[in-house]
Amino acid sequence: MSRAALDALQSILQSGALEAPRFPPNSRYAGATTLIHDRADGRRLMYIVRRFVPQPQDFETISEHVVVEGERLDHLAARYFGDPELFWRIADANGVLRPEQLTDEAGTRIRITAPRGMPGAGGSRG
Repeated sequence: MSRAALDALQSILQSGALEAPRFPPNSRYAGATTLIHDRADGRRLMYIVRRFVPQPQDFETISEHVVVEGERLDHLAARYFGDPELFWRIADANGVLRPEQLTDEAGTRIRITAPRGMPGAGGSRG
């Protein structure tokens, strides 16, 4: 990053004009809470509150998929959800932190679930 860019960024940060990032609706961070930490040196740092991975039992299985050689999670998300960027939903529903772990080995059974909070899905009970 150039010195001019760093100076411009520093000026924005010092002005207090921090604006929360806007995540697209298909992001795992959509609707995430952001907070500001005031440092002892006067700098303000914005951060996203930690996202906890939901428990697999909070989801209702709508299908199972058996992995074949060469498949990727983004391809499965496109197939089942119509959006490759929703791969994280499959990872969450299967309790993994490293999504590629689900497709590393042919023959692995993957749960395809209803999105969290969808009426009728597990974990959406009030």
